[in-house]
Amino acid sequence: MTVESTAARKPRRSAGGKAGATGTETAAEATGTATKATGARRTTRTPRAAVRKGTAEPQLVQLLTPEGDRVANPEYDPYVADVTPEELRGLYRDMVLTRRFDAEATSLQRQGELGLWASLLGQEAAQIGSGRALRDDDYVFPTYREHGVAWCRGVDPANLLGMFRGVNNGGWDPNGNNFHLYTIVIGSQTLHATGYAMGVAKDGADSAVIAYFGDGASSQGDVAESFTFSAVYNAPVVFFCQNNQWAISEPTEKQTRVPLYQRAQGYGFPGVRVDGNDVLGCLAVTKWALERARNGEGPTLVEAYTYRMGAHTTSDDPTRYRHDDERAAWEAKDPILRLRRHLEAANHTDEGFFAELEAESEALGRRVREAVRSMPDPDHFAIFENVYADGHALVDEERAQFAAYQASFTDAPEGGN
Repeated sequence: MTVESTAARKPRRSAGGKAGATGTETAAEATGTATKATGARRTTRTPRAAVRKGTAEPQLVQLLTPEGDRVANPEYDPYVADVTPEELRGLYRDMVLTRRFDAEATSLQRQGELGLWASLLGQEAAQIGSGRALRDDDYVFPTYREHGVAWCRGVDPANLLGMFRGVNNGGWDPNGNNFHLYTIVIGSQTLHATGYAMGVAKDGADSAVIAYFGDGASSQGDVAESFTFSAVYNAPVVFFCQNNQWAISEPTEKQTRVPLYQRAQGYGFPGVRVDGNDVLGCLAVTKWALERARNGEGPTLVEAYTYRMGAHTTSDDPTRYRHDDERAAWEAKDPILRLRRHLEAANHTDEGFFAELEAESEALGRRVREAVRSMPDPDHFAIFENVYADGHALVDEERAQFAAYQASFTDAPEGGN
């Protein structure tokens, strides 16, 4: 199984041309051409791209173009200046294995092994870049699509599938990895993250909190409330919005009249838009935002401008509301392919590395497949446990009714009708 986009590789461009001079481009230029150098100096805490107002075209932080060219950005380069070739290969490995696991989970759902699956295809850079920016003592509040972040936090991929198979309510101990259970209710995790971050601040801990959500969730009242509380109480939280362009079947332009990152201005904290298909850019911007949080400078909104290559979930049919040419345009900006191009151009790897990784990804797929198919069925009566701390007469009655219903499927005695 291939681990890259099916889009054909394009010839590389020189980073010295008009493309990528500053590492900050407009959203309209997200295919790889960047704006002219502005000569802006890096500020101590709040880069200009994070607070720019009233621009016709939103500014987009980009350190790696789709062709794999490394572009300079004086504001964010310091946050990735110490990234070694080995660590770049590690980021590539993370994205490849995450995509392979995601593909396996999608196949398992199609085979009837899972009830549902929310694919992250196309969003690997946003998740791996931000996930690798975290420290062990930071705390993560995900939605239900952050499989790449879970990988970075050390959660076994097989444990992510128990809930989607219906055998448990999560599958891992949130305190073991500082990675909360998946949240299905849209946007509510931002409130949880804000409250947790307020507690971190009161404890005086040197850690930060990050909350993941999508462009669709940004329209939820819970998100607005979390923005208000986090700003007023200066909570050490990063709001990481993966703008994958579609809230199920609704495009982003039907949810907002301004770029999502600019919403932060109304709450009194900075927002920044980063190329969500650029793993190095996501790493740098998230490190900056986490540093602000740890330094007591309050919340930040990061909008990772990316694209959902697959369906919203396996119950969705994206061909009903978007065109193939749109997906093809984003395939040319594939996050895995662009980092491979960069690694090859910089002679940071060889074909042996890619071959070994391909074998490792296939082994991961087999392990996940076997783990899912061997998961034991849950106790049928477990659904009645932990509803009330001290029990409840109505729950007891429902348990008895369910027991009678289950008993009705017992085979009739031999010789009976």
